[in-house]
Amino acid sequence: MSFQRISAEQAQQQLGAGATLVDIRDPLAYAAGHVAGAVRIDNENLSAFLAKTNADAPLLVMCYHGHSSQTAAQFFANQGFSSVASVEGGFEGWKRQLPFVTS
Repeated sequence: MSFQRISAEQAQQQLGAGATLVDIRDPLAYAAGHVAGAVRIDNENLSAFLAKTNADAPLLVMCYHGHSSQTAAQFFANQGFSSVASVEGGFEGWKRQLPFVTS
């Protein structure tokens, strides 16, 4: 399985349709600002997230600039998630394109 690369606008549309957004940035960066509804994932809560998340629902992955999220997106695809996308530009790109939807 593989993943897609999508824009912030496409990600926002998918979120509106029920996709889950995971943010893989560190706790301080996440606390300083994140997309509303994003779930922060790290090694501590990854197993619980995998166990409780529907692998058939769309999953979006976000990092700082859109690089690390590609590796994470491939990981989720390899775990059996059927629709995985990396958000191009990461959180920084999202802020530039859609600043009104961060919290």
